[in-house]
Amino acid sequence: MTRPEPRPGIMDLTPYSQGKGSLPRFAEPIKLSSNESAHGPSPAALAAYHAAAGRLHRYPEGSHALLRAAIGETHGLDPRRIVCGNGSDEIISLLTRAYTGPGAEVLLSHNHFNMCFIHATTQGARVVLAPERDHVVDVDALLARVSPATRLVALANPNNPTGTYVPAVAIRRLHAALPPHVLLLLDGAYAEYVIHDDYDPGAALVEQADNVVMTRTFSKIYGLAGLRLGWAYCPAHIVDVLNRIRTPFNVNTAALAAATAAVRDRDYVSGIRAANARWLQRIGAELDALGLHVVPSATNFYLIDFDRSAPATARAAAAFLEARGIIPRPIGAGGGANVLRITVGRDHENKAVLAALRDYVNEVDGSAPPTRTAAGERG
Repeated sequence: MTRPEPRPGIMDLTPYSQGKGSLPRFAEPIKLSSNESAHGPSPAALAAYHAAAGRLHRYPEGSHALLRAAIGETHGLDPRRIVCGNGSDEIISLLTRAYTGPGAEVLLSHNHFNMCFIHATTQGARVVLAPERDHVVDVDALLARVSPATRLVALANPNNPTGTYVPAVAIRRLHAALPPHVLLLLDGAYAEYVIHDDYDPGAALVEQADNVVMTRTFSKIYGLAGLRLGWAYCPAHIVDVLNRIRTPFNVNTAALAAATAAVRDRDYVSGIRAANARWLQRIGAELDALGLHVVPSATNFYLIDFDRSAPATARAAAAFLEARGIIPRPIGAGGGANVLRITVGRDHENKAVLAALRDYVNEVDGSAPPTRTAAGERG
C-alpha cells in the first residue's frame, strides 16, 4: 500500500447528485428539480436573518436553546428531547455513526434518501433494501428482512421521490414488530405538507418508546434550504449520545435566528400548505385527463409514472420540458427509470408545466404543439 486508502465500500459509492439548477439557453429557468419551497422563507424569518448580521463575529449559541424552545412551543414537544443539526442529514449521519458499523445491517425501503445509504456504507454497515408496492413503502417487506444483524431501520415518511406516505397505524405495526435494540428512524422532511388525518410524523411514538427518532427539516416548507438546518426528536438517552458526538457549533447563528422566527410563523406555513394541496389536486386531475399517471402525493412534489403513460416516456418528457425552460428531475424509482419528479412551484410555474406536458402529449399523439418559450429565455 503506497498511499492512504479509504475503508472498503467507499470507492464503490456514487457521489450524491443534486437536482439540475440551470439550462444553457435560459437566464432564469423554472427550477422544479429539488423540492425546494417556491415561496421562500417567511418575512419574519428573513428579518431575523438580517438582524443576525451584527453577531457574526461570535460563535453560535451551542445548545440551540431558543430554537429548541420555539420548536417545542410550536409542535407541543419537550425541548430537552430536541437536537438540532446542519440539516437533518447531519443528524442521520450522527445516528448512523453512533448505532451502526461493521457487522451491522441498515434496512431501507427501495426508494430511500440516498444519504442514508452513503452514511451506512461509510460506517462499514451492510445496507439491505426492501421492495415497495405501487410506489408505497411495504411494511411487511421491511419486517421480512429484519435479521439479527439489523441495527437501524430508516424510513422517509412521506417518501422521496414517490411522494407517498405510510399511515400511522402501519408505522406502529412496524415498530411493534422490531426488536427493542433496533433503532427506527422516521425522516419527516415533508411532514408539514401532509393534510391526511391518518398520518403521524412520529413524535408520539418517540415519547412512548426508547428506540424511535423523528427527524425534520427547515429546508422544505420553511424555505431555508440554503441555511442547512434540521432537527430531531429523540428519547433522552439518544439525545445524550448525539450531543456527545456532534460538533459544538454545528448550526450557524443566521440559521438559528431565521429558523426560530420561521417555526413560530404558523400562518405563513398554513398558507403554503393549503396552496400546495390545491395545486396537487389540480395537477393530478389535469395530467390524468392527458393520460399521464401521477402517483398520489402528500408532499410538495409529484411523480409521473410513464410506465403507465405509454407511449410517452420520462426521458422525452424531461427533454421537452427543458426545451421550454423548465427543469424537472428524472429519477429511477420503483424498479425502473421511467419516472419524472416535479416540484410544485408558484402559480405561473405550475401552469407552464401543465401547458408544456399538454403539448408534449399532443406531440406524442401526432398533433403539432404550439411554439412557446419560458420567461427568461435569452433570445
